[in-house]
Amino acid sequence: MTRHLSTFEPATGALIAELPIGDAAREVATARAAWSGWAATPLTERIETLRRFAEIVRTRAEAFADLIARETGKPLWEARTEVDTVIAKVAISITAQAERAGERVSDQPGGGRMALRHRPHGVLAVLGPYNFPAHLPNGHIVPALLAGNAVVFKPSEKTPATGAFLVECYHAAGVPEGVVRLLIGGPDEGRALAGHDGIDGLLFTGSARTGIALNRQFAERPEKILALEMGGNNPLLVWDDPDLDAAAALIVQSAYTTAGQRCTAGRRLIVEDRLYDPLIAALTRLTDRLIVGAPHDEPAPFMGPVIDNDAAELLDMAFGKLVDMGAHVIRSLERPIPDRPFLTPAILDVMDVTDRPDDELFGPVLQVSRTRDFADAIGQANATRYGLSASLISPSRERYEQFWSGVRAGIVNWNRPTNGAASSAPFGGIGWSGNHRPSAYYAADYCAYPVASAEADQAAATIPVGLR
Repeated sequence: MTRHLSTFEPATGALIAELPIGDAAREVATARAAWSGWAATPLTERIETLRRFAEIVRTRAEAFADLIARETGKPLWEARTEVDTVIAKVAISITAQAERAGERVSDQPGGGRMALRHRPHGVLAVLGPYNFPAHLPNGHIVPALLAGNAVVFKPSEKTPATGAFLVECYHAAGVPEGVVRLLIGGPDEGRALAGHDGIDGLLFTGSARTGIALNRQFAERPEKILALEMGGNNPLLVWDDPDLDAAAALIVQSAYTTAGQRCTAGRRLIVEDRLYDPLIAALTRLTDRLIVGAPHDEPAPFMGPVIDNDAAELLDMAFGKLVDMGAHVIRSLERPIPDRPFLTPAILDVMDVTDRPDDELFGPVLQVSRTRDFADAIGQANATRYGLSASLISPSRERYEQFWSGVRAGIVNWNRPTNGAASSAPFGGIGWSGNHRPSAYYAADYCAYPVASAEADQAAATIPVGLR
């Protein structure tokens, strides 16, 4: 009897779809059988196929955005921007493929050539997250396909319908069905896929806890590529004399976009002491105006619910723990609809909290501290195992240069939010934020391996020393 995975709308609880749970071994075998044919397909044909994929997504954009909005709970306007990034990823990846994994041939002194070419790994597993269920896995899959790999994609069990829609777009564009395989399932299917001997690598976006488990699992398999994009406990510093209303807007964009469910979300706000009161006043005025609602509500909400009731309850518990540890509530984390995972944007002053947990609270919770000393502010920013994103709001370039050189993060911004990273730049972090394999523009680096070749048209060699 076939088992099914059900997916529901976070905003309403309505059933979206019931999808049959797959078998990891069968999907890997199918991809393995199809891989060599795809790898032998000329790069120009692979490029044209992926360009058709972008056009297929463009023609289905509104239906795709509607599904993403319903399955994640994010506002429809935000779901539309996610579809736009899926489309844009193709052109960016084609450019990156040529720049970072293209063929290079150079003449060598004394004759002959040095050639650099790249080869695909084979079958790559892709594990996708629920917060950007199309954009983030697509960011692995498109460069993997361009490089000549086959892919077995397991979407998050919380957003399987979006994953199925994405795969159907690849197939409609002419990517052979064996080359992109969809594995529906939960943690058991994910573990079976990650542990299957038939994969040549795994590309992961998700929590640090899962990423660390995968790192341990792959520790004795150095022949398999492992690219980990994990979480962040990202700092946002406000210093000197910025426009406070603009600063408040940047803080809100950092902390509460996607209901705080971004790995780059600003989670820790560190404020110059003298700016604290006026900045908090500006920030609370703005957060009190934010609309929290369902994806298709009018007027459009700024943020929707978190992914499900379990996530909402975990955030509520973490918020309560910080309050018990001495945090002062500036704006409480509230659930306006008790049986649905809508949460209001929360702000906590954590100056009186000792031994604050270094946890990624994946939701709309902002922790605020203050200090008079900028070096101490950088020290607070670096007081985390993570190292994904950090941002400074200040009118001083000198201050930014000090911040840039002192903070530990893979993304360091100035007068911009902590989130919203460009796909035309590398993306990734240090520490618990990943394993130093930046994605986005640099994804081509881990989707193929370089082969260096010394070449000559004729064999010619002598042994000038050491002969009798």
